[in-house]
Amino acid sequence: MKLGLGNIRNLDDALCLYDDMSRLRPLPSVKQFNELLSRVVKLKEYSAAIYPFKDISCNLGVYVDEYNMTIAINCYCLSNRVDFGFSILGWFFKRGCVPNVFTFSTLLKGLFKENKINEAQELFRKMVKEELCELSVVTYGTVIDGLCKAGNVAMAIELLGSMIIDSLCKDKKIGSALKLFDEMSEKAIHPNVVTYSALICGLCNLSRWSEAKMLMEEMIGCKIYPNVFTFNSLVDALCKEGLVDEAEDVIDIMKQQNVTPNVVTYNALMDGYCLQGRMYEARSVFDSMSNNNIAHDVQSYNILINGYCRKKKIDDAMHLFREIPQKGLKHNVVTYTTVLQGLFRCGRDSCALKLFDELQAIGLKPDFYTYCNMLNGLCRNSQVERALLLLDVLEHKGGADNHHHISYYNIVMDGFCEAKKVDAARALFSDLDSKGLQPNVVTYTILIKGCCQNGLLEEANDILLKMEQASVLPDEVTYKSIIQGNLKGGKYEKAAKLFDETDAKGFSLDASTFELLLDLLGTTEQNLTILKMIQKLAPNTLKQKLRANELVREKRVQQGHPVSQLVNDQQSEEQCRN
Repeated sequence: MKLGLGNIRNLDDALCLYDDMSRLRPLPSVKQFNELLSRVVKLKEYSAAIYPFKDISCNLGVYVDEYNMTIAINCYCLSNRVDFGFSILGWFFKRGCVPNVFTFSTLLKGLFKENKINEAQELFRKMVKEELCELSVVTYGTVIDGLCKAGNVAMAIELLGSMIIDSLCKDKKIGSALKLFDEMSEKAIHPNVVTYSALICGLCNLSRWSEAKMLMEEMIGCKIYPNVFTFNSLVDALCKEGLVDEAEDVIDIMKQQNVTPNVVTYNALMDGYCLQGRMYEARSVFDSMSNNNIAHDVQSYNILINGYCRKKKIDDAMHLFREIPQKGLKHNVVTYTTVLQGLFRCGRDSCALKLFDELQAIGLKPDFYTYCNMLNGLCRNSQVERALLLLDVLEHKGGADNHHHISYYNIVMDGFCEAKKVDAARALFSDLDSKGLQPNVVTYTILIKGCCQNGLLEEANDILLKMEQASVLPDEVTYKSIIQGNLKGGKYEKAAKLFDETDAKGFSLDASTFELLLDLLGTTEQNLTILKMIQKLAPNTLKQKLRANELVREKRVQQGHPVSQLVNDQQSEEQCRN
């Protein structure tokens, strides 16, 4: 119900409607009050919008949200009372809300409007240094416009250059970013901490560590000192590359530079340890945050829960899950999705289904990843028919959310193939067109693999042909599936032909195909065909195989396996080399 919002023509109409709304029981939602306040702002009656805002929050007891408070800040700023706008900013923290980029951009605009240039610059520096929010084009535009109007064109140009470099780095166009950086230096447009941070982050994301290190040294040499954002970018990139020990070194340097690590720093480090399965170290990082007076956020918990779930330590994950509300935090959809995946991995599908119901009961909305994990979990726990029922529910949801997604159908098709119900998978595939969905490379590969696993080699080869006719190009996984299927089915000539096609397209098959060929050698009359494939494939996989054998031996030594077993391993390796 819109409560006559469309009929507002002037301030009197708005205030009359507000009186009517404030007398309703139950009271309208905060969203409806926000719509009314926005209408008053559009009438340019800024000071008049403040009264309803205060009455809503103080007298009516309606819970004001971030959007509501940002409207109030905007009204004060447009009324040349930015000081009152900052007082509303205090409400955010009292209510446990986080100001966003629009809130800060509004305050910046208000400061520039009242010609408080120094305060605006100080706020912007604080936003960058303390990572108060993720800067947007609107933020940069506000500051650049304010500086130009204040006559500080040089600083505006410098900031514009930083903004463009940051954008290029985020688009992974690091070459263009470095070129612009050099051009700025040649024209005496001095880079700032934002410029350097963007470039360092961009180089790290492309694993260009030596260049990132040189740039960091150049930055410090120019007496432009890295801020928490610079260091966090470096720590996060190192952790994602598996260089967690190096990331620890960066944090030590960070402390030496008197830059205090924050929750983002520790979360990145913890995530790095979790990705390596080093849960003891990850937990130590988590515990050390409290010792350093850094409050955990829900992301801290999500990272550690995910790590435990990946290691199938579901009891540890559930303990953390239950701890979240005790710490005054709220679960989000990522938390639930992560735990759902962990429960399914451990075969506790009934608990996962209860958790999925709980997620919806508390008002959280499952997202794409939640549904993918639900479908995949059910299929992997021999409940593919139940997954089909969930898929049917998703089909009928419709609406703005993309509930018709090819990935959902791919998961259920794969579940049917694994359950040796290729007919059901084929039926789903046939229905895709009527649902307005186009099969992708994953869809075709699943069906090809399913046919191969069930001995339907001719059909698998036909699907590969239809796939190419539909202009869907096979990838390495497609070729691996059909080559291995033909090898296991004794169709060696067909496998060899497909192998040559794979080689010509620049694809390389993995060690499992190499192992299969070795197992087949000497068991068939077509040894020459098998041998030729081995010779072509060996250079790509032999190093992997030998390294794998080496790691297995190291593990067995640690576990105290008998020497005779290690000797056999070495003999097998020599045969592999020969």
